[in-house]
Amino acid sequence: MPLRDKPIALEFFAGGGLARLGLSGQFDVAWANDLDSMKCRAWRENFGAHGLIEGDVANIQLDQLPQRAALAWASFPCQDLSLAGDRAGLSGGRSGTLFAFMARLAELRERGDPPEVVVLENVKGLLSSDSGRDLAAIFRALEDLGYAAGCLEMDAAWFLPQSRPRVFIIAVRQGVEIPDALLSSDNRLCVFHTPAILKAQATLKSGVVRWYLPPPPKAPTLLADLLDPTDNAWWDANKLATFNQQLSGSHRARLEAIMGTPGRHIGTMYRRIRRKGGEKHQCAEIRFDGIVGCLRTPAGGSSRQFWLEVNSGNLKIRPINPREAMRLMGVPDTYLLPKGTLAGLKIAGDGVAVPVVAWLSEQLLAPLLACARP
Repeated sequence: MPLRDKPIALEFFAGGGLARLGLSGQFDVAWANDLDSMKCRAWRENFGAHGLIEGDVANIQLDQLPQRAALAWASFPCQDLSLAGDRAGLSGGRSGTLFAFMARLAELRERGDPPEVVVLENVKGLLSSDSGRDLAAIFRALEDLGYAAGCLEMDAAWFLPQSRPRVFIIAVRQGVEIPDALLSSDNRLCVFHTPAILKAQATLKSGVVRWYLPPPPKAPTLLADLLDPTDNAWWDANKLATFNQQLSGSHRARLEAIMGTPGRHIGTMYRRIRRKGGEKHQCAEIRFDGIVGCLRTPAGGSSRQFWLEVNSGNLKIRPINPREAMRLMGVPDTYLLPKGTLAGLKIAGDGVAVPVVAWLSEQLLAPLLACARP
């Protein structure tokens, strides 16, 4: 077995490897697993084939998991928990795969080789799924496996110009002495203990660890800096006319105000289905606050976002392309994208923002592991 300079991390539900990118500064992501063949191809193209197991997490054999793994990361499927989904919760077929991951943790424990730290990542809807019972079930399962856990809600907007709140459940082996520097208190509050986190954790019967994670230094990125200057897929006059018809009065007034302001302005647009007079209508909703709405996984072209460029009163619109979506996730341009547009957008929309993972890894996971594995 090769000598490793960094502690080993396991990347479950790896997707295109965005969690790996964020963890790699502190951990050696020596093993990964995903079911989606397209995402696995992207993972291999960027990181090589070694260490990736393609297939259902329920079918992973114990001897396929490395020994002495320090961290198990699981960005398990969110479709059954998301507000955009059907809210089936952990009883749903996709988000319910979390329990197959828990079974792998149980097997590692039986082998006498449990990871010291476990991280679960998902959408904010996890906090309220099934009236809080799903979150309680996760905490009970972690407790049964010998872990103490707590939650943080981290929005990518702290690091990137994208609104992308995500819940992180960080668990450590029971009995590990956690230093005060990694714990919040009444005198030292954590900005990632949002009202939703505090409300959800207050209902849990299991003990909750009140993690402390400092706020990151602000390093604002301008949307204009993310645009691909080679992409000329701007809409024609017919599409612009349809867009204008889909604007509500308030959004039209917002656009007119921007168009009357000198200079170049970059905004975004998202198309939603709204009810008017009991009927469903597609509406165009815009924003010019320097932040992009949460990237989602496109299905047949839906759920896509669009750039709006207003320059000296002239309006142009085009879709956000995969490279731009990856920039909004904090992924470097050296990352090799799939050839298909929807494939690239899917990796971004299903992923976790890289600088969020990096900050969590540097400020909490690595110091915590140093306590658990002195």
